[in-house]
Amino acid sequence: MPDRPEIVCICGSTRFVDEMSAANRDLTFAGAIVVAPGVFLRAEDREADALITNEQKAALDALHLRKIDLADRVLVVNPGGYIGESTSREIAYAQATGKPISFTDPV
Repeated sequence: MPDRPEIVCICGSTRFVDEMSAANRDLTFAGAIVVAPGVFLRAEDREADALITNEQKAALDALHLRKIDLADRVLVVNPGGYIGESTSREIAYAQATGKPISFTDPV
């Protein structure tokens, strides 16, 4: 029996908020500690530049890498195999730090 529950970091495009929420729920019910993106802009908000500054985006991206550092493994939520630019960077970071990575859909 492990000393603590497994910690899983969810990565993926924030456009998949429903799928990430479902993965979070499933992992939590399975006994995992889940860390995931904390800010989800609605798709129609993505065009409104005033909602999030470049500095805030950079800070959120850096924060998510620290979440990967905390995790035992990474789950990439990628419906239809979609992996965007930010998620690709997160996957590369997780690989570089030796974190096991799994995907919800074939890549």
